[in-house]
Amino acid sequence: MMRTKTQLLKVENAGIRFGGLKAVSGVNLELLQGELVGLIGPNGAGKTTFFNLLTGVYVPTEGSISLAGEKLNGHAPYKITKKGISRTFQNIRLFGELSVLDNVKVAYHSLAKHSILSSIFRLPSHFSGEREMEEKAIEFLKIFKLDNVQHEMAKNLPYGQQRRLEIARALAANPKLLLLDEPAAGMNPQETDELMNLIALIREKFSLTILLIEHDMNLVMGVCERIYVLDHGQLIADGTPEEIRNNPKVIEAYLGEEVS
Repeated sequence: MMRTKTQLLKVENAGIRFGGLKAVSGVNLELLQGELVGLIGPNGAGKTTFFNLLTGVYVPTEGSISLAGEKLNGHAPYKITKKGISRTFQNIRLFGELSVLDNVKVAYHSLAKHSILSSIFRLPSHFSGEREMEEKAIEFLKIFKLDNVQHEMAKNLPYGQQRRLEIARALAANPKLLLLDEPAAGMNPQETDELMNLIALIREKFSLTILLIEHDMNLVMGVCERIYVLDHGQLIADGTPEEIRNNPKVIEAYLGEEVS
């Protein structure tokens, strides 16, 4: 007997207005537990703005956003992270002067079990907590094949490795929902193929739900089960990769470029 997937994210008529400009308007979107879904559209369509709504950077001026049945409107970004949404950014945002290992450990500190007082007074619980975080961080780096450069400064890594490190750091926050904002941007074809395999791997290994913004249609069509299409701040289509590939509205929104 097939098991019905549980709804994880529900977005109802969500939007945001900046002065007289509606950047995103009337978006309805649903993600089920364990899905890998794409969000595509032309530059300026509002995709990153939508991610900012999901993560609390912006507060919706209309509609609602719920995670596992809990409304997120108005929660600060750090609280939304704790509730289970983590993200990467279109422009890589690593702590360049910190080591690869410390970049991942930073994410674990938001989930640390030992108290501030134990850190101040250097109690045994502080040291045991730090050891645990370091062990977990190294395990993540092994999955992303970064353990051999764990002591390198993040800014010294090649571009492709920096992208992988950013995803590793996002995963270290133990999310239910992972948002990837153009993870293949700036990558060569080989790096993009490796990224496609990595996304499929982490989705399976961590039982994650993933929402992916990407302009590389080979990647989107290769890994996503469903795709939403945003144009001028509004959803114009959703469906399977095959349905999206042949949707006239989608082709028109890309100014005649064929989505293939």
